[in-house]
Amino acid sequence: MSCMDIVDLCSDEEDELVDAKSNKLEADSVGGKVQQNYYCQSSNSVLEQGQSPVDDTGISSSLSISPAPLCRQFWKAGNYDNGLGSKVTPQNGKNFLHVHPMFLHSNATSHKWAFGAVAELLDNAVDEIQNGATFVIVDKITNPRDGSPALLIQDDGGGMDPEAMRRCMSFGFSDKKSKAAIGQYGNGFKTSSMRLGADVIVFSRHLDDRTLTQSIGLLSYTFLTQTGHDRIVVPMVDYEFDASTGKLNALHGREHFTLNLSLLVQWSPYSSEAELLKQFDDIGAHGTKVIIYNLWLNDDGKLELDFDLDPEDIRISGDIINKFDTKGSWRTIHEQHIANRFHYSLRVYLSILYLRIPERFSIILRGKVVEHHNLANDLKYPEFILYKPQSGGCVEGKVVTTIGFLKDAPRVSIHGFNVYHKNRLILPFWQVVSYSYRDSRGRGVVGVLEANFVEPTHNKQDFERTSLFQKLEARLKEMTWEYWDYHCELIGYQVKKKYRASVSALASPHSSLQRNVQSVVLNQSSTGSTEASPVAVPCQVAATNTSLVERAEQSMPNSEGIIGQRSHKRKEHRDLLECEKVKMQAAKGANVIDGGQRVEPQPVITMTNQLRDQEAINLMQENKKLRAKCLECEKRSQELNIKVTQLRSELGEYNLEYEGLMVELQALDAVKVEKKLVKL
Repeated sequence: MSCMDIVDLCSDEEDELVDAKSNKLEADSVGGKVQQNYYCQSSNSVLEQGQSPVDDTGISSSLSISPAPLCRQFWKAGNYDNGLGSKVTPQNGKNFLHVHPMFLHSNATSHKWAFGAVAELLDNAVDEIQNGATFVIVDKITNPRDGSPALLIQDDGGGMDPEAMRRCMSFGFSDKKSKAAIGQYGNGFKTSSMRLGADVIVFSRHLDDRTLTQSIGLLSYTFLTQTGHDRIVVPMVDYEFDASTGKLNALHGREHFTLNLSLLVQWSPYSSEAELLKQFDDIGAHGTKVIIYNLWLNDDGKLELDFDLDPEDIRISGDIINKFDTKGSWRTIHEQHIANRFHYSLRVYLSILYLRIPERFSIILRGKVVEHHNLANDLKYPEFILYKPQSGGCVEGKVVTTIGFLKDAPRVSIHGFNVYHKNRLILPFWQVVSYSYRDSRGRGVVGVLEANFVEPTHNKQDFERTSLFQKLEARLKEMTWEYWDYHCELIGYQVKKKYRASVSALASPHSSLQRNVQSVVLNQSSTGSTEASPVAVPCQVAATNTSLVERAEQSMPNSEGIIGQRSHKRKEHRDLLECEKVKMQAAKGANVIDGGQRVEPQPVITMTNQLRDQEAINLMQENKKLRAKCLECEKRSQELNIKVTQLRSELGEYNLEYEGLMVELQALDAVKVEKKLVKL
């Protein structure tokens, strides 16, 4: 085992082992007393292994910087006194570039949204499903030091051995080799934990080859800032279980172990070794527990994570709700829709965070299992569209997009695509089109797809803006308008533009017509001077096609309201004209003389008749709908006529009553005139 007494996250020469030096540190204790602590700064890379000798007389570290008070508001906590941050420390005649503690904060600013940081930590637990993980717990606990809330994230995965723990606490190391793993950069734990709170302590138990190890590591921004460090150091202690004695033995030497333990009990929520070890009681044979404390405050001085509003949820403090320009009940529908609630409710966000969740795995938020929500089930009139992104003439992948109207459409103005990457939601309700109140084209259209051919950004809240991503955006925009133009009448909008059906037009899922078309070339040549030119005509693809796309299409759900299962990018109605033109060309080239013998024309298989039949079916269906609307209009007209007659009758009665009242008024006026005359 190697001795990495305190992991020093620096960038050193990996070929040379630098002695670990013991430095004397004066720091403010949590209780307010000043204590002297000795800790070991290891200046070698975390990849280097082997026992590091201790030399108490080598390095001298200047700690004249006064401890900077830590601001509890995340976006202001980066105002750190970096007096030594830009200095290069000479060691053994060589210069070494260290990672300054300010980098912890600046690195965490990649997470603009607190829930995005929580999701990053959950990704680590989900990646542990392959190692037997069955649950991940997200909950609020109390910091025993001061009674403040802390965030707990715990799983029963394989856990981390001492070396894996050091890699977790370091930058840029990732042990995830699986192509299905969500994490890949080795940076997520640091950015996400530091985004949620100033400090994080990790407990991990690992069982391998009958060797049980327990590791504790502390990444503390409070510790680094208040002690004036010019580099990132991470105190760690490791234990190994001795089966013969039934006790835990400290690794890497008692002296170095004691130095790290002294820092842990001073800067962590637990003030003794016994309290630290007690945290392993509920971990089981293997697993990891992450506790983030000294949680950040918002601009109003309140905790950014609200644990009090809902005892079964964690909210963004203040309930950030999108403001919709709607009134009455429609506004309520907007505010309660999942597309709005996931912004401020962690339970809602976690329900859609993963496209698929194994039945044996549960996400437990504050003691209650999060129910998985499939966004595709919220759509009506769904359609499945195949997209094959290409780059440099090569197909990069095959994506099936589920698209449809929200069930609450047209009462909601929500629209956009939910784009997943390796099962993880990256862009929720990504709006690729915009509409106005004058033109509602695209309103209520929502899609769901898994795009593994584009790479997400480091915070997993967006995609890298590559050419493939731009092509995807353009295709989804086209897909939205295309779907709207064909189906907007289904939710009560007037059709402004209707395309004619083509080879790839939508059809019923029970239709026997094949929509996949390929070209067949009829080569007919003669030995004489006359030669028939090759003629390409569309023909029907064999029904026995067992390609990957066909299998994917066959696996799609076949529920009511599905418009089509294999709808591709549509063409304009000019396809029909070209089909007729090709047919005529084929007929002209059929009668060819070959050596004086007349060659019988090859049968030309076209889909013209099928298209005409399909067009006729569509027209009949449209005619049926129009007749139903006509009957409804006639019925409504009769009702209105009856109402008009009743109103006219009532109006006549009111006119008679009015005339009677006018006669009485005139009579009263005459009486008044007579009385005035009598008085005179």
